[in-house]
Amino acid sequence: MMNVKRDVQEQFGRNAERYVTSTTHAKGEDLSLMVEWLEPKRSWKVLDIATGGGHVANQLAPHVKGVIVSDLTKSMLQAAASFLSLHENIEAVLADAEDLPFLDHSFDVVTCRIAAHHFPNPDRFVQEVGRVLKPGGAFVLIDNVSPEDKKKEDFYNHFEKKRDHSHQRALPISEWEMLLERSNLTIKKQSLRKKTLPFHEWVCRMVEDEQEREEIHQLMVGADQELRDYYQMKVEKDRLQSFSIDEWMVFGTKA
Repeated sequence: MMNVKRDVQEQFGRNAERYVTSTTHAKGEDLSLMVEWLEPKRSWKVLDIATGGGHVANQLAPHVKGVIVSDLTKSMLQAAASFLSLHENIEAVLADAEDLPFLDHSFDVVTCRIAAHHFPNPDRFVQEVGRVLKPGGAFVLIDNVSPEDKKKEDFYNHFEKKRDHSHQRALPISEWEMLLERSNLTIKKQSLRKKTLPFHEWVCRMVEDEQEREEIHQLMVGADQELRDYYQMKVEKDRLQSFSIDEWMVFGTKA
């Protein structure tokens, strides 16, 4: 387990600044939709788990009393803190999503965006969310998810793992629903969308070796037509330009 989390720290430590500037992470309709769904209050205290580049905190900070951004990787947290330095109501805390250093019932809102597929124990993560949330508090999870079809799920997790060794597993929605229910988190709203990723930026963000990039390229374009269609691969002159994956956004409340 420690080796898994060490891989996460090493991988994200090398690429911290890239996540701050990544168009995939810095932009997206989900950021504004999150504010719309939450209808944030000035009195709220928010925890953003695995903050990455700090984009959720950047969106919420103007609307709430304070935001704690947490991350397992120190250099990532430092990069996010630098990006968020113009906000006076943000505090950075080094923390493991599966073992949060906060008291029970500490937060009005907990968020986690495009990160949970790196967690080796998503069940513990959701339990921790339920623990630190106040009764009636809100949880917003945004993450890449796998299709319910096993073939499509295995293919996605395989090529994602080839690109990023710290990737654990993108769960299908049915598994997330079960975990949320177990932690007394009731789904109020949800949205599933196709997220298009430019292949070159996506692969270069985590893979420096050109041969490894080419292996991932060949793995993807060599898939059968069913998989190529599902992941909406756009190929020009035998080169993969972009593809699409499923991203799920869910808003739940603690009973």
